Amino acid sequence: MIKIRFLAALAATAFLATSPAIAQTAASTAAPKVIGQPQQPRVVPSMIVLNAKGAKLGGGKLVLDGVSPNAIIFADRPVRSAGHALTSHLLEEWSGNESFAKTPPNATVSVLMKAKSAVVDAVVVLKSPKLEGDKLTFDVDVLEGDLAGGDGAASVFMDIINLPLSARRTSHRGAWYHGAN
Repeated sequence: MIKIRFLAALAATAFLATSPAIAQTAASTAAPKVIGQPQQPRVVPSMIVLNAKGAKLGGGKLVLDGVSPNAIIFADRPVRSAGHALTSHLLEEWSGNESFAKTPPNATVSVLMKAKSAVVDAVVVLKSPKLEGDKLTFDVDVLEGDLAGGDGAASVFMDIINLPLSARRTSHRGAWYHGAN
C-alpha cells in the first residue's frame, strides 16, 4: 500500500513538473497580447543603462567587470517606453560615419561602496569600447568625479542625445522604437 502511494505521488510530481512546459508551449502559439492602441513604430531619443559587477577608472580608461550582456534602454516624455538591447549590439554605435565615434556620449558612472553603504560617481565621455568576455573597457575623458572607494556593483547611465537620427535606424535596435508590435 505504501509502495502504491509512493508511486502515485511520484507520477503526480512528474506530471506537475512537466505541466509548465505544456502551458508554455500552448501560450507561445497564441497571438500576442496587445495593450493600448497599436501605433506605427518611430524612433525616440532614449537613455541607456549598462550594469556591471564592478568598475574601475584610471589612466584614461573605464573598466567594467562582469558587464551584463543586456543593456536597458528607456525613454521618458513625451513618449514613455522601455526595452533591452544586447550590449554587443549597443557597442556597434561606436562605428560608422554618424556614430558615437564621431560624437561620443557623456555618461555618469555610479559605483556602490559596500562598507559605507554609499555611492561614488564620475562623469565621463565614453570612447572606443572593447568587449572581451564580460569585461568592457572604454577610453574616457573624465569630466568630474572619481570612483575611489567604489567596490560594489556599477551602473553607467548614458544618453544618445548627440547621436544623429539616421544612425538610430538599424534593424536590431527594436527596443528603441516605440509602438512596434
